[in-house]
Order: sequence, then C-alpha cells, then structure tokens
Amino acid sequence: MRHRVDHRKLSRTHSHRRALLRNLVTSLFQHERIETTVAKAKEARRLGERMITFAKRGDVAARRHVARFVHGDDVVQKLFDTVAPWYEGRNGGYTRIIRVGRRLGDAGETALLELIKTPEVKEKLRKEAEEAAKAAKAAAKAGGKAAKGKGEAAAKGDAPAKGEAAAKGEGAPAEGGKKDRTPKPSRGDKFGKKGVPMAPKPSTRARQRGKSGD
Repeated sequence: MRHRVDHRKLSRTHSHRRALLRNLVTSLFQHERIETTVAKAKEARRLGERMITFAKRGDVAARRHVARFVHGDDVVQKLFDTVAPWYEGRNGGYTRIIRVGRRLGDAGETALLELIKTPEVKEKLRKEAEEAAKAAKAAAKAGGKAAKGKGEAAAKGDAPAKGEAAAKGEGAPAEGGKKDRTPKPSRGDKFGKKGVPMAPKPSTRARQRGKSGD
C-alpha cells in the first residue's frame, strides 16, 4: 500500500531530482512561465510556492534560505523585490498549472507552470513597460541629436583649416604639375649579388701605390 510515500521520484536519484527541481524553480522565477511535464510541474509548484512564502518574510534568514536553493543572485533579488510584493494579500496559490496536451515522441503530458498575476498587477506592469519604452526612445533621440551636433561642429572646424592650408600653398605640387622625384639608387649599387653591402672602391692613386709597393 502507498503509506507514507511522499511526492514523486521522477525516475531520478535524490541528487539528480534536486538539481532538476532547482533548475525548474529558478526558470519559473526568471521567466515567470515554463513548459514541462505535468509531474514535474506539480513538484516544482510545491517548492516554488514555498520559496515565495519565504520571500514574503523578507528577512536575512529567509533570503539566505532561498539563496541556497535558487540559482543566481539576480533571480533571488527579483523574487524578493518584484515577485513577492505581488502576493502580499494572498496566503497561497501563487502559481497555476495549465495542461497543453501531449508532446511528440514519448506522448508525455505537458503543462504550463506560471505565476498568477492579478489584473491590478498586470496593469501596473503594462504602465511600467510603456514608461520604460518612452524613456529609452527619448534617450536614443537625445543621443542622435548630440551625435549630429558634434558632426556638424567637426565639419565647420575642418573647413577653415582646409581653406588656410590652400591659401598658404601647402600640399600644392611643384611647377609644371610634376613632383620633384630624386632617382633612388638601385639595389645593385648598395648590395652585392647575395645582399651583402659592397665595400667602397679605393681611389686610383691608392691602387697605383699598392701595385708599386710604396
């Protein structure tokens, strides 16, 4: 008989099952809705609502308890600062499970596990999103104007400099439209056949003295 058999093992060991549920609960608080099997959703809902109850307490001990289970400091902060205030007047039932059918392959029954939001909370979130979008748009517009102003100032500053340079004759070619090009010594004059620098040739008098033995 099924006496004192608590919860579902999900065909996993204790450590594997705990890691799975931690990932599911963390994803639930991060994305506010996850899709998984019905059995996993029921187990994750039990632990997720317990974490929300701890977050509603808001003290240091509760934060440390939640941080030992939920992955990521940003997710823990979102749970305490954003999610927990949604359920100040609710004593339970923070999540819902919506069955969506069976998946292809193993025909496992799947469901959506999501956080419940009241109409007031949804309206508040919608207004906050609209304000954030307006602020981002205004910031982008102001940044575009500033960049445009800098470009115009740079263009105005370059024009007088170019005019002065033209008046002084800087950068103008030599007479006749040709540049003064000095012929460069060839490589054979500097180096030998194998790239070794050649020694300077002695003068005629030095060669004659060497031959005469003076």
